[in-house]
Amino acid sequence: MESTLCQPVPDGTQLIETFRFEPGAGFVRLTLHLARMAASAKALGFPFNPGDVNHLLDDIGGGCALRCRLTLSSDGSPALTTAPMPAAKSGPWALGIAKARLNAGDPWLGHKSTNRALYDTCRANMPAGVDELLFLNQRGEVCEGTITNVFVTLRTGETVTPPTSSGLLAGVYRQHALARGDVGERIVTLADLHDAQGIYLVNSLRGRLPATLLSTVAP
Repeated sequence: MESTLCQPVPDGTQLIETFRFEPGAGFVRLTLHLARMAASAKALGFPFNPGDVNHLLDDIGGGCALRCRLTLSSDGSPALTTAPMPAAKSGPWALGIAKARLNAGDPWLGHKSTNRALYDTCRANMPAGVDELLFLNQRGEVCEGTITNVFVTLRTGETVTPPTSSGLLAGVYRQHALARGDVGERIVTLADLHDAQGIYLVNSLRGRLPATLLSTVAP
């Protein structure tokens, strides 16, 4: 299979899905995770066999919540690692703005893969007291965090999330909320964040987390 991206796929690139296992309930939003991996595998030219993945998942169980990390290599080989879910942070996440800007036209933003050095570097070097950094694109539009999508409750009471055209990964929790009608899509600016009734960071592993924009962030 050949990649449909306009850029070469770096050697060693893997696709990633990170999701939660709950005792008695099973894997959370697994169908959406596997659908996203399958779509990205097709775009990158990776073979993808759901049966191979399900074989790995069949062995997961136990009495505690787990963080599950599924990867897919370019030859179609899946791998799965699990660990107990880390304790949740109490209180809102402190939110800053990354200095680096994203290019909204970068096709890699739409695929969750190991080709994410900027995200990893920014997260590893977050200032003390900061829990997450949001990226803006070259037009100044809000995109996403290093490990989260963002929901914003505007002064009108409407809750919105940036569109993928701003440059971001279509996160599984984000997809779930859009399908339920819990959130709408709209370009979000830094001014919207400063004027918001509420800011929430979301991902499929943690769900919906309240956040507070740091007062040091410029308008």
